Amino acid sequence: LPLSVVAQERKVQNKPYIDYRRLHYGFFVGVHLQDMEFENNGYVTENGETWYADIASYNPGFSVGVLADLRLNTYLSLRAIPTMHFGQNSVTFREQKSGEISKQSIKTTYIALPVHVKYSAERFNNYRPYITAGVSPMVNLTVKKQQQLLLKNFDLMIEIGFGCDFYLPFFKLIPELKFGFSPLDVLRKEREDLLDANYMKFTQSVDRVASKMITLSLYFE
Repeated sequence: LPLSVVAQERKVQNKPYIDYRRLHYGFFVGVHLQDMEFENNGYVTENGETWYADIASYNPGFSVGVLADLRLNTYLSLRAIPTMHFGQNSVTFREQKSGEISKQSIKTTYIALPVHVKYSAERFNNYRPYITAGVSPMVNLTVKKQQQLLLKNFDLMIEIGFGCDFYLPFFKLIPELKFGFSPLDVLRKEREDLLDANYMKFTQSVDRVASKMITLSLYFE
């Protein structure tokens, strides 16, 4: 039994010097789920209607990006991850008394520039777990104005995540799960250019909208 334990600890390491590079690059692909948190205020229209907004269903989105990793010391590195997120939110508005429903599909194309600090554990054989945290400024390229709710183009995510480096013979494979939430209000309340004035009641019924996102990624370095 002691001999088998020693044998397990002395596996041949793949890419033994890759983590000693000052700067290295990679790319990733992933899937994500977008969410939105609504603060409904109970606004009553002239017709006596009270509308409440909520996310009706979750639609998987697609993410792709590149990675630049700067080694700070044995355990810490600084990462910049230019990213594009393609996704969608399905919003349902429900009138309190009649139960009438109005739906809105909010498609998003985000360009993001996350900057993260990565803290890694000691490498053991050919894997190395880590945690990461940072911020991600985001710009939405597909804002449609003539809808029930209008979102701002800019958003900012606070992100935390965890993953594991797997050292393969020719590259490093890194699965990562990341959670993001925005401290900002992304609801645009000025609707001067709105053609259908009936849509204004939906904006008036919501005080604040905050974005959330869960991303599962595969990095290749």
